[in-house]
Amino acid sequence: MLVSYQWLKEYVQLTDITAKELGDKLSVTGIEVEGIENIASGLKKIVVGYVTECVDHPDSDHLHLCQVEVAPGEVTQIVCGAPNVAAGQKVIVALPGARIGDNIKIKKGKMRGQVSNGMICALQELGISDSVAPKEYADGIFVLPADAPVGADALAYLGLDDDIIELSITPNRADALSMRGVAYEVGAIYDVTPHFPAIHLTEKAAPAAEELQVTVEPTSGALEYHLRVIDNVQIAPSPLWLQMLLIKEGIRPINNVVDVTNYLLLEYGQPMHAFDYDGLKSKEILVRKAQAGETLVTLDGETRNLTGEDIVITNGSVPVALGGVMGGLDSEITEKTTKVVLEAALFDPKSVRLTSKRFNLRSESSARFEKGINNGTIVEALDRAASLIAELAGGTSYAGILTAAQLAKAEPQVAVTLSTINGYLGTNLTNEDVEKIFQQLGFPCLVAGETFTVTIPLRRWDIAIAADLVEEVARIYGYDNLPTTLPSGTTTAGTLTQNQRFVRSLRASLNGAGLLEAISYALTTPKKAQQFTLDNSNLTRLMWPMSEERSVLRLNLISGLLDDFAFNLARKNTNLAYYEIGRIFHQEGDSTKTLPEERNHLAVALTGELPSGNWQGVGSKVDFYTLKGLLERVLGTFGITDYRLEPTSALKDFHPGRSGVIYLGEEAAGVIGQIHPQVANDYEVTETYAFELDLATVFNHAEKIQYQVVTKFPAVKRDLALLLAEEVTNAEVQKVIFGNGGAYLKEVTVFDVYQGKGIAAGEKSLAYSLTFSNPEATMTEEQINSAFAKIQTALQEKLNATIR
Repeated sequence: MLVSYQWLKEYVQLTDITAKELGDKLSVTGIEVEGIENIASGLKKIVVGYVTECVDHPDSDHLHLCQVEVAPGEVTQIVCGAPNVAAGQKVIVALPGARIGDNIKIKKGKMRGQVSNGMICALQELGISDSVAPKEYADGIFVLPADAPVGADALAYLGLDDDIIELSITPNRADALSMRGVAYEVGAIYDVTPHFPAIHLTEKAAPAAEELQVTVEPTSGALEYHLRVIDNVQIAPSPLWLQMLLIKEGIRPINNVVDVTNYLLLEYGQPMHAFDYDGLKSKEILVRKAQAGETLVTLDGETRNLTGEDIVITNGSVPVALGGVMGGLDSEITEKTTKVVLEAALFDPKSVRLTSKRFNLRSESSARFEKGINNGTIVEALDRAASLIAELAGGTSYAGILTAAQLAKAEPQVAVTLSTINGYLGTNLTNEDVEKIFQQLGFPCLVAGETFTVTIPLRRWDIAIAADLVEEVARIYGYDNLPTTLPSGTTTAGTLTQNQRFVRSLRASLNGAGLLEAISYALTTPKKAQQFTLDNSNLTRLMWPMSEERSVLRLNLISGLLDDFAFNLARKNTNLAYYEIGRIFHQEGDSTKTLPEERNHLAVALTGELPSGNWQGVGSKVDFYTLKGLLERVLGTFGITDYRLEPTSALKDFHPGRSGVIYLGEEAAGVIGQIHPQVANDYEVTETYAFELDLATVFNHAEKIQYQVVTKFPAVKRDLALLLAEEVTNAEVQKVIFGNGGAYLKEVTVFDVYQGKGIAAGEKSLAYSLTFSNPEATMTEEQINSAFAKIQTALQEKLNATIR
């Protein structure tokens, strides 16, 4: 909503209050101010001029030499290229040294050899948008009225030295979508009573009912419907004050009748429409729902195919307007119009919204019908419009208003107690304080003890319960005046939960390893959602997705990382190492009846090469063991060493020979492996490795890390080579070694795996390095030999190993 400060001050007496001060006050009382703009800011030396002579330029086929009086008795020459410039016109002149729109400076110069002392301006050159400039001056200069005073400040004369306040109106405050509504609000803030122009309407003796019959069907969606018939109208451009007011409010002037309807839209917030009486081609108006197959050519020249959801105004048989949205082309006001049918109505908000949405016809009128209008001033606004048309277009109204539908008008009463108000706000207001605030708001109230029975004017249809009145008291009293108190009772300092600390540790570990954190969409396709998962789950679908690409909630994080990889690889970023911590949405039941279970997961993905540790080295290509090392880093962050990887045929989206399930103890915690080449090709990524963990499972297995002093005694290493069956895993071997190596066995590392010449088929050779250390003493040969012998015996008995 754009508010002209000059116009506002016609209704509310604001002395020594600037537009900025008003904007600040509005913002802290509940109506947000988006910005304040002064159109004339930066413009200077722009005056009213009089063209005394205009002749063609001798060396140009489109330029004119104009003699312009720029001050009483002061005539200067200006070269002008506007096609509509002529002698006898009052015009806008930018003098040498002037600043016009876009901070352009006007200088004295020559055009085709002729001196030009300034510039004759169009409105657009003063910063007025093309979309609101009058069409008759779209390609030329703006011509001022004949009584414009020569030499006067043109900006002040046009009313452009005005502050335009842009308000951001929330749906509950649609009453402020009008100048009268804003005036009431400002009056309440500053305790000033608004005053509005009186309506003086003279009617002819002939009744309107003889000229037109109007009917509204009960199911039409027209809740109120009123018409006036106005005769002897002379269509012409509106006076300058009305044109400039509409321009400042962002509306293009059309003619005196249409401009009046737009003026009333702004003044009362009441959408109105004017029909050409002769264009109706009947003496009947019928308001109903459209019938299937009906069409209407609207004012924008488009043919609209109507449905049974649309409210239409008909001439008894065919539609002539879309109720609350747009008029029809056949009955529009033209320069030939002499008789006008003026409509003021209240249409069903839902019907208007559906129609405007389906036809993409959003307008100031439809927006107000959707949000609500003051049904207490519909008839008053109609009379005000008729009086302005009589004043500006010479029309005379037929006697009486044609009313076909009308709501009962009853101002609701809402009760609230002083203790309720003070209890909500934490204040110590008195009865007198609250009663004064209601008086400022213009809400009559009766006080009985501490109970206020407040009569709500129809212009504030957003107030229905006691809490609404408490909010009004808070707004006018001032949110900044409400007391501030600290919470009472015992308080505790805020701290992180254990899981939050774990997540922070996890991020620090992975960032330290050189990975970048990614944040992917939680919505994806059904196919991608079900990839890389162990558990069966139903899909959680959106009822109205924006597209199939964002139609279900994800069940894994890896697919999102692969989409990120594809985006980067397409832009020549080939070495990628990402991780993501986020939620997946496991659904056991029907997604339309139950909410999914949100599980926190970690996913890591790698592709390309790892950077070298020095400037001359060559990066190494990532592989499964690079990924496994990162997995161990993650688990090690939480002190977890007891884990194993087991292959499975259930992971169809991973490489069958380079993937498995991650187990912590006996509990499956996640998946790991190389992305299946076909899946990688579908995602358009290169060879990629990834794992995903359920963080709840990881956190449940987290162990407190025990820190020990570095021993000052030497460690002893022994190597062990074994011949084993091919199917025996490294994890099984290490479990037996650690289980029989005693308390001093600290580390077991495999350093060789061999199959081939010298090794029988179905067998393999594994070589291990065992590290023994006693933190309290130097180990003896007997201790080491004893532990080593127990390890060898256990390997032979449990794994049928041959010691090499």
